[in-house]
Amino acid sequence: MSDALVFLPGFLADGRIFADQVSGLSRDFAVMVAPLKGESVTDMAEHVLAHAPPRFSVAGHDLGASVAAEVLRRAPDRVERIALICANAQSEPPNAAAAREPRMVRAKSGRLGEVLLEDLPIGALAESPHRNAIRDYWIDMALEAGIETYLHQSRVMQRRPDQQNILRRARLPALVVGGQHDTVCPPRRQDFISQLMPRAHLEIIEGAGHLPMLETPQTVTRILRTWLQAPAPLVLT
Repeated sequence: MSDALVFLPGFLADGRIFADQVSGLSRDFAVMVAPLKGESVTDMAEHVLAHAPPRFSVAGHDLGASVAAEVLRRAPDRVERIALICANAQSEPPNAAAAREPRMVRAKSGRLGEVLLEDLPIGALAESPHRNAIRDYWIDMALEAGIETYLHQSRVMQRRPDQQNILRRARLPALVVGGQHDTVCPPRRQDFISQLMPRAHLEIIEGAGHLPMLETPQTVTRILRTWLQAPAPLVLT
Protein backbone atom coordinates (compact mmCIF):
# COMPACT_ATOMS: atom_id res chain seq x y z
CA MET A 1 0.00 0.00 0.00
CA SER A 2 1.32 3.44 -0.95
CA ASP A 3 1.16 6.26 1.59
CA ALA A 4 2.00 9.22 -0.68
CA LEU A 5 0.18 10.18 -3.87
CA VAL A 6 1.14 12.89 -6.33
CA PHE A 7 -1.55 14.15 -8.73
CA LEU A 8 -0.54 15.73 -12.04
CA PRO A 9 -3.27 17.81 -13.72
CA GLY A 10 -3.84 17.83 -17.45
CA PHE A 11 -3.75 20.47 -20.16
CA LEU A 12 -4.39 23.95 -18.67
CA ALA A 13 -5.82 22.50 -15.45
CA ASP A 14 -4.73 22.88 -11.84
CA GLY A 15 -5.38 21.13 -8.55
CA ARG A 16 -9.09 21.90 -8.68
CA ILE A 17 -9.49 19.20 -11.31
CA PHE A 18 -8.74 16.64 -8.56
CA ALA A 19 -10.71 18.38 -5.79
CA ASP A 20 -12.94 15.41 -4.99
CA GLN A 21 -10.09 12.93 -5.11
CA VAL A 22 -7.87 15.01 -2.83
CA SER A 23 -10.73 15.40 -0.36
CA GLY A 24 -11.68 11.75 -0.50
CA LEU A 25 -8.19 10.30 -0.20
CA SER A 26 -6.36 12.75 2.06
CA ARG A 27 -7.54 11.11 5.29
CA ASP A 28 -5.55 8.00 4.46
CA PHE A 29 -2.81 9.20 2.15
CA ALA A 30 -0.36 12.07 1.95
CA VAL A 31 -1.75 13.77 -1.15
CA MET A 32 -0.20 16.58 -3.18
CA VAL A 33 -0.86 18.17 -6.55
CA ALA A 34 2.21 19.12 -8.55
CA PRO A 35 1.90 21.88 -11.17
CA LEU A 36 3.29 21.25 -14.65
CA LYS A 37 6.29 23.55 -14.99
CA GLY A 38 8.97 23.37 -17.66
CA GLU A 39 9.62 23.65 -21.37
CA SER A 40 9.00 19.98 -22.15
CA VAL A 41 7.55 16.80 -20.71
CA THR A 42 11.06 16.00 -19.45
CA ASP A 43 11.42 19.37 -17.72
CA MET A 44 7.99 18.95 -16.13
CA ALA A 45 8.97 15.52 -14.82
CA GLU A 46 12.17 16.92 -13.32
CA HIS A 47 10.16 19.60 -11.53
CA VAL A 48 7.81 16.95 -10.11
CA LEU A 49 10.71 14.82 -8.90
CA ALA A 50 12.35 17.82 -7.25
CA HIS A 51 9.27 18.33 -5.05
CA ALA A 52 7.86 14.81 -4.63
CA PRO A 53 8.49 12.54 -1.62
CA PRO A 54 11.33 10.01 -1.83
CA ARG A 55 8.79 7.26 -2.65
CA PHE A 56 5.32 7.90 -4.01
CA SER A 57 2.51 6.85 -6.31
CA VAL A 58 1.65 9.13 -9.20
CA ALA A 59 -1.63 9.76 -11.00
CA GLY A 60 -1.73 11.97 -14.07
CA HIS A 61 -4.52 13.14 -16.34
CA ASP A 62 -4.05 13.97 -20.04
CA LEU A 63 -0.78 15.93 -20.31
CA GLY A 64 -0.17 15.04 -16.68
CA ALA A 65 -0.27 11.36 -17.65
CA SER A 66 2.55 11.94 -20.13
CA VAL A 67 4.53 13.64 -17.36
CA ALA A 68 3.77 10.73 -15.02
CA ALA A 69 5.22 8.27 -17.53
CA GLU A 70 8.33 10.42 -17.86
CA VAL A 71 8.64 10.57 -14.07
CA LEU A 72 8.61 6.77 -14.10
CA ARG A 73 11.28 6.68 -16.79
CA ARG A 74 13.57 9.04 -14.92
CA ALA A 75 13.11 7.65 -11.42
CA PRO A 76 11.69 4.10 -11.51
CA ASP A 77 13.09 3.41 -8.04
CA ARG A 78 10.97 6.20 -6.54
CA VAL A 79 7.60 5.40 -8.14
CA GLU A 80 5.54 2.72 -6.37
CA ARG A 81 2.40 2.82 -8.56
CA ILE A 82 1.23 4.75 -11.59
CA ALA A 83 -2.26 5.75 -12.73
CA LEU A 84 -2.85 7.16 -16.20
CA ILE A 85 -6.19 8.91 -16.73
CA CYS A 86 -7.35 9.77 -20.26
CA ALA A 87 -3.81 9.27 -21.45
CA ASN A 88 -1.96 9.00 -24.75
CA ALA A 89 1.22 6.93 -24.99
CA GLN A 90 2.13 8.09 -28.49
CA SER A 91 3.60 11.32 -29.76
CA GLU A 92 1.16 13.79 -31.26
CA PRO A 93 0.40 12.97 -34.92
CA PRO A 94 1.63 15.59 -37.40
CA ASN A 95 -1.90 16.54 -38.45
CA ALA A 96 -2.96 17.13 -34.83
CA ALA A 97 0.20 19.11 -34.11
CA ALA A 98 -0.38 21.23 -37.21
CA ALA A 99 -4.00 21.84 -36.24
CA ARG A 100 -2.81 23.50 -33.03
CA GLU A 101 -1.03 26.26 -34.96
CA PRO A 102 -4.10 28.24 -36.14
CA ARG A 103 -5.62 27.85 -32.68
CA MET A 104 -2.51 29.34 -31.14
CA VAL A 105 -2.59 32.22 -33.62
CA ARG A 106 -6.22 32.94 -32.75
CA ALA A 107 -5.48 32.69 -29.04
CA LYS A 108 -2.71 35.29 -29.42
CA SER A 109 -5.18 37.58 -31.17
CA GLY A 110 -7.39 37.66 -28.09
CA ARG A 111 -9.71 34.75 -28.89
CA LEU A 112 -8.54 32.29 -26.24
CA GLY A 113 -12.03 31.64 -24.93
CA GLU A 114 -13.23 30.70 -28.41
CA VAL A 115 -10.25 28.43 -28.98
CA LEU A 116 -10.77 26.58 -25.70
CA LEU A 117 -14.18 25.45 -26.93
CA GLU A 118 -12.34 23.60 -29.70
CA ASP A 119 -9.63 22.17 -27.47
CA LEU A 120 -12.32 20.57 -25.32
CA PRO A 121 -15.44 20.14 -27.49
CA ILE A 122 -18.62 19.51 -25.58
CA GLY A 123 -18.92 16.12 -27.27
CA ALA A 124 -15.80 14.99 -25.42
CA LEU A 125 -17.85 14.89 -22.21
CA ALA A 126 -20.64 12.49 -21.37
CA GLU A 127 -24.18 13.77 -21.71
CA SER A 128 -25.53 14.86 -18.33
CA PRO A 129 -27.35 17.83 -16.78
CA HIS A 130 -23.95 19.07 -15.58
CA ARG A 131 -22.00 18.73 -18.84
CA ASN A 132 -21.92 22.44 -19.73
CA ALA A 133 -21.07 23.42 -16.16
CA ILE A 134 -18.20 20.93 -16.07
CA ARG A 135 -16.72 22.28 -19.28
CA ASP A 136 -17.16 25.85 -18.02
CA TYR A 137 -15.28 24.85 -14.87
CA TRP A 138 -12.35 23.66 -16.98
CA ILE A 139 -12.53 26.77 -19.18
CA ASP A 140 -12.36 28.97 -16.10
CA MET A 141 -9.16 27.20 -15.03
CA ALA A 142 -7.74 27.53 -18.54
CA LEU A 143 -8.55 31.25 -18.72
CA GLU A 144 -6.94 31.79 -15.33
CA ALA A 145 -3.86 29.96 -16.56
CA GLY A 146 -3.69 32.54 -19.34
CA ILE A 147 -2.49 32.89 -22.88
CA GLU A 148 1.19 32.26 -22.17
CA THR A 149 0.43 28.97 -20.43
CA TYR A 150 -1.90 28.03 -23.28
CA LEU A 151 0.81 28.62 -25.86
CA HIS A 152 3.48 26.96 -23.77
CA GLN A 153 1.50 23.80 -23.01
CA SER A 154 0.30 23.57 -26.60
CA ARG A 155 3.95 23.43 -27.69
CA VAL A 156 4.66 20.78 -25.08
CA MET A 157 1.75 18.71 -26.39
CA GLN A 158 2.99 19.07 -29.96
CA ARG A 159 6.42 17.77 -28.94
CA ARG A 160 5.50 15.14 -26.40
CA PRO A 161 7.54 11.95 -26.83
CA ASP A 162 6.33 8.50 -27.72
CA GLN A 163 6.23 6.61 -24.42
CA GLN A 164 5.23 3.11 -25.48
CA ASN A 165 8.61 1.60 -24.57
CA ILE A 166 8.49 3.19 -21.12
CA LEU A 167 5.14 1.58 -20.43
CA ARG A 168 6.14 -1.80 -21.85
CA ARG A 169 9.01 -1.94 -19.36
CA ALA A 170 6.89 -0.86 -16.38
CA ARG A 171 6.64 -3.65 -13.81
CA LEU A 172 4.81 -1.73 -11.10
CA PRO A 173 1.08 -1.85 -10.30
CA ALA A 174 -0.63 0.36 -12.89
CA LEU A 175 -4.10 1.74 -13.40
CA VAL A 176 -5.50 3.05 -16.68
CA VAL A 177 -8.73 5.05 -16.49
CA GLY A 178 -10.80 6.34 -19.39
CA GLY A 179 -14.21 7.79 -20.06
CA GLN A 180 -16.53 5.87 -22.35
CA HIS A 181 -17.54 9.09 -24.13
CA ASP A 182 -14.08 10.67 -24.38
CA THR A 183 -13.32 11.73 -27.97
CA VAL A 184 -9.98 13.36 -27.10
CA CYS A 185 -8.40 10.21 -25.64
CA PRO A 186 -10.99 7.54 -26.55
CA PRO A 187 -11.48 4.21 -24.77
CA ARG A 188 -9.66 2.22 -27.46
CA ARG A 189 -6.54 4.25 -26.70
CA GLN A 190 -6.84 3.46 -23.00
CA ASP A 191 -7.24 -0.21 -23.81
CA PHE A 192 -4.09 -0.04 -25.96
CA ILE A 193 -2.14 1.56 -23.09
CA SER A 194 -3.33 -1.03 -20.59
CA GLN A 195 -2.21 -3.83 -22.91
CA LEU A 196 1.24 -2.28 -23.14
CA MET A 197 1.75 -2.44 -19.38
CA PRO A 198 2.36 -5.88 -17.87
CA ARG A 199 0.55 -5.15 -14.59
CA ALA A 200 -2.12 -2.65 -15.64
CA HIS A 201 -5.76 -2.69 -14.68
CA LEU A 202 -8.17 -0.92 -17.04
CA GLU A 203 -11.28 0.99 -15.94
CA ILE A 204 -13.55 2.59 -18.54
CA ILE A 205 -16.22 4.68 -16.84
CA GLU A 206 -19.56 4.62 -18.62
CA GLY A 207 -20.85 7.99 -17.40
CA ALA A 208 -17.71 9.97 -18.18
CA GLY A 209 -15.80 11.58 -21.02
CA HIS A 210 -12.48 13.41 -20.95
CA LEU A 211 -12.89 14.81 -17.42
CA PRO A 212 -13.94 11.79 -15.33
CA MET A 213 -12.57 13.36 -12.13
CA LEU A 214 -15.33 15.98 -12.47
CA GLU A 215 -17.98 14.00 -14.32
CA THR A 216 -17.98 10.95 -12.03
CA PRO A 217 -15.89 12.13 -9.07
CA GLN A 218 -16.93 9.49 -6.54
CA THR A 219 -16.29 6.69 -9.01
CA VAL A 220 -12.79 7.96 -9.79
CA THR A 221 -12.01 8.37 -6.10
CA ARG A 222 -13.19 4.83 -5.39
CA ILE A 223 -11.14 3.40 -8.25
CA LEU A 224 -8.03 5.24 -7.08
CA ARG A 225 -8.51 4.10 -3.48
CA THR A 226 -8.81 0.46 -4.59
CA TRP A 227 -5.66 0.82 -6.70
CA LEU A 228 -3.70 2.38 -3.86
CA GLN A 229 -4.79 -0.18 -1.27
CA ALA A 230 -4.40 -3.31 -3.39
CA PRO A 231 -1.43 -5.50 -2.38
CA ALA A 232 1.38 -5.36 -4.89
CA PRO A 233 1.56 -8.82 -6.51
CA LEU A 234 4.81 -10.67 -6.73
CA VAL A 235 6.59 -10.18 -10.05
CA LEU A 236 8.44 -13.16 -11.45
CA THR A 237 11.26 -12.18 -13.78
